[in-house]
Amino acid sequence: MKRIFSGGEFEAKIGYCRAVVAGGFVHVAGTVGQGDDVVAQCRSALETIDAALKQAGASLKDTVRVNYYLPDRAEFEPCWPVLQEYFGDNPPAATMVECGLIDPKFRIEIEVTALAPPAA
Repeated sequence: MKRIFSGGEFEAKIGYCRAVVAGGFVHVAGTVGQGDDVVAQCRSALETIDAALKQAGASLKDTVRVNYYLPDRAEFEPCWPVLQEYFGDNPPAATMVECGLIDPKFRIEIEVTALAPPAA
């Protein structure tokens, strides 16, 4: 098992890591992004997720499952072009849930599961 840390503020506060490589998969924790609106935060979160996957030897194209969490489901549709940009050629199974997030400033949280590279 391999643990990947990104140095995010909540990792130390809550006690978790950005991703864990185990059982043939990379499990990436729910990730929020920075920015003034949901689209900017979506892009930022995906960049953080992509960096964690790269540290695990994987990439967004290896994603098999993605979960989106938003406090307002009406804000999901504006994110679709960004999601198409990042996942378009390799779409994962997906779920969107409307719920509260850890801080009202966050408009989207994204978690993914990706295939891990074969062990060397």
